[in-house]
Amino acid sequence: MKLEVNKLTNATVWADGKNYFGKIEEVNLPVPKYKMATHKALGLIAEIEYFSGLEKLDMKLKLNAPYKDYMQYMGDPTKKVNLMLRGSLQNYQGSSIVSETPYVVTMVISPKDYPLGNFKQNENVELENNFTVYYVKLEISGQKMYEVDVENNILFAGGRDVLAAYRANLGL
Repeated sequence: MKLEVNKLTNATVWADGKNYFGKIEEVNLPVPKYKMATHKALGLIAEIEYFSGLEKLDMKLKLNAPYKDYMQYMGDPTKKVNLMLRGSLQNYQGSSIVSETPYVVTMVISPKDYPLGNFKQNENVELENNFTVYYVKLEISGQKMYEVDVENNILFAGGRDVLAAYRANLGL
């Protein structure tokens, strides 16, 4: 039996169709965190928790230098931006790559700040930009793995629309 390993080591960022190839140094994608409601009742030996929603979603981009096009585009907190991160997920069996498939994260974001830079003598100025996330979807090999659409009460996880009954019960 050969060891099978997946590696994802690089990506590029697109914002509303514009590629920021070579300009983004680091991306911290949102980490969906579930809110849990505590339930306690007589007869139970402990309190238990049940899913009750999601905490707000945030993400961060770090530029390797100031870029005029980015600075003009990513500063308006009233504007939503369609952001896409694209990587190539490599599958190794033994020491050989046997396949490469697309790893795509699609988001709708809005800036929470406007970085002007941190200056140090003889060092390149890097800028970190924080965003709120309204929508995020992860696809691997074209298959939807996970999706959160905060404004439309959509949570797709585990291969199913988790909130379908909830939306129907609300008449949405």
